[in-house]
Amino acid sequence: MTSNNNQFILEDFKVGVDNVIFSIDYQKNRLLVLLFKRSEKPYINQWSLPGTLVREGESLEAAAYRILSEKIETNNLYLEQLYTFGGPERDPRESPDSYGVRYLSVSYFALVRFEEAKLISKHHQTTWYMIEKVPQLAFDHNLILDYGYQRLRSKLEYSPVAFDVLPEVFTLNDLYQFYTTVLGENFADYSNFRTRLLKLGFLIDTERKVSRGAGRPATLYRFDSEAFAPLKDKPFVFI
Repeated sequence: MTSNNNQFILEDFKVGVDNVIFSIDYQKNRLLVLLFKRSEKPYINQWSLPGTLVREGESLEAAAYRILSEKIETNNLYLEQLYTFGGPERDPRESPDSYGVRYLSVSYFALVRFEEAKLISKHHQTTWYMIEKVPQLAFDHNLILDYGYQRLRSKLEYSPVAFDVLPEVFTLNDLYQFYTTVLGENFADYSNFRTRLLKLGFLIDTERKVSRGAGRPATLYRFDSEAFAPLKDKPFVFI
């Protein structure tokens, strides 16, 4: 209550979760985001990020995992909370002529392995969109997507998040293509990229090789999380 005895009017909120789910098809140099075509108002038949209202007794993270599991099947993923979007008038349902409540969106950023992520067949309105071809989305989902894209780029630069979704063993070229798909061809020269990562000491040579095409067989590596552990809390540029 203020000093002149006027009461503050408190907002009535509903809390939702919206997921920015990325996959990286590094073999075809495509960064993809999962979109869902809405089947109800508002924004009926318009594309949006997969989202849901939080159920009674449900945690935010549980809601994020639930909406993800309803849209795709995957065994390898990375998920973290992204940002909270709660500006007034971000949702048409806030109108006094409608429900008269504010809609708060707690967004999550996810990265899944493209090769194994399977769209659940009953959701024919769910599809992967190339990041550069995303249409105008419902609500403020283009803004949420932009936040997610910037988070993905920064995570790749200072953390080993790529290894959460890469196969257990991979070539250095696989890893390089993964990074260039997100960061662009000019982010680093391959030779410098290779030299820096090997010097960091957490890529283990499996002493196995794989042949692809007419070139020389390539060495297969794996990520050693124990070797990376001492570096985890130290500020450094991963690439």
